[in-house]
Amino acid sequence: METLQAAFFLFVFVPLVNPAPPLQQESLQFYEYDTDVSMGSLTQDHEMQSKDIRKDGANVSLDTSLMLQSDDSQLDVPPTKDTNLPTCLLCVCLSGSVYCEEIDIEAVPPLPKETAYLYARFNKIKRIAASDFADITTLRRIDFSGNRIEEIEDGAFSKLLLLEELSLAENRLVKLPVLPPKLTTFNANQNRIKSRGIKANAFKKLTNLAYLYLGHNALESVPLNLPESLRILHLQYNNITSITDDTFCKSNNTRYIRTRMDEIRMEGNPIVLGKHANAFSCLRMLPVGTYY
Repeated sequence: METLQAAFFLFVFVPLVNPAPPLQQESLQFYEYDTDVSMGSLTQDHEMQSKDIRKDGANVSLDTSLMLQSDDSQLDVPPTKDTNLPTCLLCVCLSGSVYCEEIDIEAVPPLPKETAYLYARFNKIKRIAASDFADITTLRRIDFSGNRIEEIEDGAFSKLLLLEELSLAENRLVKLPVLPPKLTTFNANQNRIKSRGIKANAFKKLTNLAYLYLGHNALESVPLNLPESLRILHLQYNNITSITDDTFCKSNNTRYIRTRMDEIRMEGNPIVLGKHANAFSCLRMLPVGTYY
């Protein structure tokens, strides 16, 4: 009787004391972290792979760790003012050029310091602040065409000593900002600019300015002190009613010729150009407009 009781004790309790085989326990833990491994290879390579996993205390694979590091590095890029995306994810950055076109931004995004060309056309930008370009001294071209710009803070372009081309066309400006000295092209077509919104010496010191576009505004007169470098001047469809002998020429110097001026457009203004013949005596070509 005692022998049967001992045998029964071993038969019942021994299976309850022994743990499950190590392979089954480890395989479940491993499969949770790497779902690409098949069950057949899981059993065959279990010992080697489980050791590799335990090398990292957090049980994270090498590929996952690299992915996390990549994500962290992207967060170091400064975000834009309108979204949580870095500028070069929201826009396209390529070899010193930043393209932020038609993405509905409402402010100038933070730019990489080496930016030379900024294209931010057809957005919803309303204001340009002096801080927008304070540290971007490498800019050579800026295009803000087709925005909603009403205000440009004083000094917004004052530090851009390399800037050659600036377009503010198709906005809502009523006056011009102070322009950088090396501009060759300035486009402010289709705004709401009146003559009182342009300072008397706004263009005088721009000795490289060759192309000036001020068409489709509300100017009552031709801007004063136009530089000798000017080749193309567009003033069509404004409210210009009069010009003087000194507007383009020099009334006290009959031998003066404006040799570089190739084109002046003044059509669509209420002025009758035929009444001001002496105003064009220094030009090689007559302005486009109404003469009678």
